[in-house]
Amino acid sequence: MDKNNKKYSILLVEDDKFLLDMYSTKFSEQKFDITPVFSAIEAISKLEEGMTFDLILTDIVMPKMDGFEFLKALNDKKLMGHSCAIVLSNLGQQEDLDKAKSLGAKGYIIKATSTPSEVVKRVLEILDQK
Repeated sequence: MDKNNKKYSILLVEDDKFLLDMYSTKFSEQKFDITPVFSAIEAISKLEEGMTFDLILTDIVMPKMDGFEFLKALNDKKLMGHSCAIVLSNLGQQEDLDKAKSLGAKGYIIKATSTPSEVVKRVLEILDQK
């Protein structure tokens, strides 16, 4: 864990059950408090209920509402609060990175080139800079 031994809370938004379970397990092993959800709509509902998180980790390619629409909705509805948003996606074009950043994402991790352990490490680096 980081130097302060802080236990970070994460809202993990991922529509692939296998990946949702895998990342949930990996973050839990590192003592993160994780709330996994299958859709951006479910994530918005949790935030509207008043739940708060240190980090919102979201996929981009999802049914009904994609990650870009989700980030825009978080901004429009002022649901980001003190949360740090990080995109975890297989989309790796520069335009995708730029779009995510313009919507408030503090980091962008490409799934295909990162092991789950590397994802956790990168998330910690981003959170420690927050």
